[in-house]
Amino acid sequence: MSRDHTHVQEFFGPRAGAWDRKFPEDGPAFADAVAECGLRTGDRVLDAGCGTGRALPPLREAVGPAGTVLGADLTEEMLAAAQEAGRGVAGTLLRADVALLPLRDGALDAVFAAGLIAHLPDPEADLRELARVVRPGGRLALFHPIGRAALAARHGRALTPDDLRAEHNLGPLLSGSGWHMTRYADEDHRFLVLAERRA
Repeated sequence: MSRDHTHVQEFFGPRAGAWDRKFPEDGPAFADAVAECGLRTGDRVLDAGCGTGRALPPLREAVGPAGTVLGADLTEEMLAAAQEAGRGVAGTLLRADVALLPLRDGALDAVFAAGLIAHLPDPEADLRELARVVRPGGRLALFHPIGRAALAARHGRALTPDDLRAEHNLGPLLSGSGWHMTRYADEDHRFLVLAERRA
């Protein structure tokens, strides 16, 4: 089933070229988050909604030359910016919808997703698709380089109890999608949730 992603592409497309310059301090936060994912040499990992590919080099470093690194994004301009930044050498870039990944069941050991959850039109179904392509016991990392409160303040809004990324909402959402949340960290300088693929 295809979905209309016009709004996502209209938002990210024009911003792709300046994205890294707008958030230059985020690079180390991506590397730190990847380091906490428990990846091993030879692992197969997907950066879902990879954008300009800031996670791809640390993901490649974590899995080594024997590992597999994929970066999937809907927006051509973001993938082009990743190539221009030289990050395409760290992994294979795919234009793909995370709800319809061109991967077999259990193909991956882990999924890393930075800033993705807020842009999913059907979070439960989309997280279920990510679970489909990860082997039992594999991992999911949901990351943002600043925490929920700092992000809300950046956008001039207050946090509300129905925020999808609040622990009391995200835990059951993950559980209903084939994941078990193992860590929840929401701090000013980062948001990082780790989950394990249930058998």
